[in-house]
Amino acid sequence: MADVEIEYCVPCGFLNRASDLAEALLSTFGEDVDRVSLVTGAHGVFEVRVDDAVVFDKESDEYDVDEITRRVRAEL
Repeated sequence: MADVEIEYCVPCGFLNRASDLAEALLSTFGEDVDRVSLVTGAHGVFEVRVDDAVVFDKESDEYDVDEITRRVRAEL
C-alpha cells in the first residue's frame, strides 16, 4: 500500500484540479493506496508524490490526468 500526496498552490486556485485528480486516483486505485492527501502549498506548486517519489511536477510536466494515473500505477 502507498500514500499519494497532491500538493497544490492555494493562491493559484489549483484546488479544483487537485480534487479532480484525487477523485480520479481514488476511483482507479482505491484499494491499492492507503490514502490520497491534498497538501496546501504556494508559489505555483502542483506536485504528485507516491511515497515521497515525485511522479508529476507542473514545472517540468504537462498536466494530463491519464498520464499522471499511469505514472502513479508504475510506482504502485
